[in-house]
Amino acid sequence: MPTSGDGSAALPHVVLLPSAGMGHLVPFSRLAVALTSGHGCDVSVATVLPTVSSAESAHLEALFAACPAVRRLDFHLAQFDASEFPGADPFFLRFEAMRRSAPLFGPLLAGAHALVTDIALASVVIPVAKELRLPCYVLFTASAAMLSLCVHFPAYLDASAGGPVGDVDVPGVYRVPKASIPQALHDPKHLFTRQFIANGRELARSDGLLVNSFDALEPEAIAALQNGSVVAGFPPVFSVGPLAPVSLSAGEPAKSQSDYMRWLEAQPARSVVYVSFGSRKAISKDQLRELAAGLEASGHRFLWVVKSTVLDRDDDADLGELLGEGFLERVQGRGVVTKGWVEQEEVLKQESVGLFVSHCGWNSVTEAAASGLPVLAWPRFGDQRVNAGVVARSGLGLWVDSWSWEGEEGLVKGEEIAEKVRAVMADETARKKAAGVRDAAAKAVADSGTSYQNLAQFVQRCRDGSVTKYCYQHGTSLSPSTCTAMVDVLLPRVV
Repeated sequence: MPTSGDGSAALPHVVLLPSAGMGHLVPFSRLAVALTSGHGCDVSVATVLPTVSSAESAHLEALFAACPAVRRLDFHLAQFDASEFPGADPFFLRFEAMRRSAPLFGPLLAGAHALVTDIALASVVIPVAKELRLPCYVLFTASAAMLSLCVHFPAYLDASAGGPVGDVDVPGVYRVPKASIPQALHDPKHLFTRQFIANGRELARSDGLLVNSFDALEPEAIAALQNGSVVAGFPPVFSVGPLAPVSLSAGEPAKSQSDYMRWLEAQPARSVVYVSFGSRKAISKDQLRELAAGLEASGHRFLWVVKSTVLDRDDDADLGELLGEGFLERVQGRGVVTKGWVEQEEVLKQESVGLFVSHCGWNSVTEAAASGLPVLAWPRFGDQRVNAGVVARSGLGLWVDSWSWEGEEGLVKGEEIAEKVRAVMADETARKKAAGVRDAAAKAVADSGTSYQNLAQFVQRCRDGSVTKYCYQHGTSLSPSTCTAMVDVLLPRVV
């Protein structure tokens, strides 16, 4: 049997392959730490350089500095001519560049017992893993509801015979209305649409999927995926969320506490509205000013993270000019506005924060669920309306589904924003429901909880795979049943 340096049985080596964007990178980082610290795996993370955003670069550097047990595998992409897709989103372009470089991933996987790849790369990475006889799993970085749509969407298109996309009835789950379908999927020629369909068709050939959700948050979608209602004979689906945030401060010089955190700690309990629309999309100048007017008129304290460009490296706009003359002066002391990176999970833990106005990126939803903080959902792009539906169904918060998102005409006026903020801040029932979601999340990730046990089952599969691979490489005369039996004798069980 292979052994570690001290002569003990080798840990299963799992390689993680994320794609681009913080929404994809953050859950992979959390999974990496969960596997090394809580489940006895040897983990490597493949990093593609240069990153698309400065936030990704900083996050990766902090991860490897704080978590030396997680190894780094740098990967350099093949040349890619982005002019083939004029005007395309830079993150979608990076997905495509990585997809076209997939045949070159093989050397990074030497010595691995299992691969976990990103959903954005699934259709090109799964075949590579199959050629290497390497078990390949997919980490789906959005909701289980969105996973069910991804799995079913190719069959929906086949049945529609090229017609326009309308409401989509996902078997065993629920109807996803046309207005909630990601904008790009209404255009069959869109780069993302082609990637999405290819990935959805290939998922059935994976060895399993991990989703950063938990059974009590999305009972219908998770059950339908696991019992084959969405697609018969679908691979195992492991609900392993909410993946815990990771402290990335270890190994860094001591830093003074951020100004916004000092301000939050000085505010009364449940008095602050936290506003953030994530790292992927900018909001128009006109809508930013309406939001500013709404926060001012609400009468509540607020912490607002402003994003005015798609890429953080390009964001040099002046806040005063963006938000309107005199706004920053009028709210001084009552509101804090920043364009810098905010440690969101730390913000959500603060007793002073009483409401999260969110775009409903999935990382934000799971962090709010773990904190028990009510959400006022304002989806802007992509999967976020599907996620906002999860927020509303689960009791985590409120979704005003008439509010516009990217590509739709009309502005959400400041008066309406102020009214909704005041209503949710005063809603004690909403607060109690969100606290119930928090309690369910804590139960799921406890040692006896469903998410902890599901991750343990995934790790056991990786352990079994490490023995099977050793038998294949060093003793092909051994039968598969003998190899499997060796697991009980030579590798300790995790559950």
